[in-house]
Amino acid sequence: MHILKSQEKIEHLKTAGLMVRPESPQLKKYYEILKQALQKHGVTLLVEEKSAALFNIEGIPIEEMFEKSDILISIGGDGTLLSLSRKSYPYNKPILGINAGNLGFLTDVKLDEIEEFIEKIFQGKYRIDHRMVLDVVLHSQVGDKSLIAFNDVVLSRPSIEGMVNVDAYVTSHEAHMAKKHLNRYYGDGVIVSTPTGSTAYNLSAGGPIVYPLTEALIVTPICPHSLTERPIVLPADFEISFESEDETIIVVDGQDIYNLKFFDAICIKIASKGVRMIHRMERNYFDVLKQKLHWGSKH
Repeated sequence: MHILKSQEKIEHLKTAGLMVRPESPQLKKYYEILKQALQKHGVTLLVEEKSAALFNIEGIPIEEMFEKSDILISIGGDGTLLSLSRKSYPYNKPILGINAGNLGFLTDVKLDEIEEFIEKIFQGKYRIDHRMVLDVVLHSQVGDKSLIAFNDVVLSRPSIEGMVNVDAYVTSHEAHMAKKHLNRYYGDGVIVSTPTGSTAYNLSAGGPIVYPLTEALIVTPICPHSLTERPIVLPADFEISFESEDETIIVVDGQDIYNLKFFDAICIKIASKGVRMIHRMERNYFDVLKQKLHWGSKH
């Protein structure tokens, strides 16, 4: 699988689906500008039920919106876009994030840019990036549970007291490498991140920033007991699994929570397809880093 920037374009755009940041009725002005800009090109804007209720307009069930839409749009921050990406993942629709807050790493179109960018979409002046996601499987004797993670999977201790022991194993079918013990993480836990998620919890835990179109697994210990523990970046064909005899909490994208004691192991690898993100052609990731992290600014 290759997740590099492509020349892909949207072949058919007659219907767009919208999801808005929860409990944000003040975003109605974004909706109105977006709807008007799309209507100029004969595009129908569908709004999922919960978002529609914020604006006192008619909405449709979210699954129906996914099925009928040619593209999907979020209004909010990176969290709203992440939620939309995960929920719509099986439908593989291109997603545009409109930023309604501070500068986001994923949402790069602001309120005063909506009309201009919709025009650029119909002029073909945009790009679609494929962001890799994680294929996550929780194994148990009574059956497996499959999930996807856009940002990260976190294994952590269930409370502030004590630490957790987590054994990590790696496998690579392409490299003909059988299951090998990688490490035993002892501390507050461990993060497995995508390159997109490298600027989220991974960054706070001291992990590396990885260019978002890279194909890799980033493994970062959280407050490890040993000072020799360091983050490691694994190739795209690797699968990493974790086992623990301690009570260990699993958090997927900060949204889904599980307890490892109900499962035998958790296995994580790169999913066979990514999430298709619509961006401005001129968007530069390094400019985003400089603005978001204040790189190069005088203190």
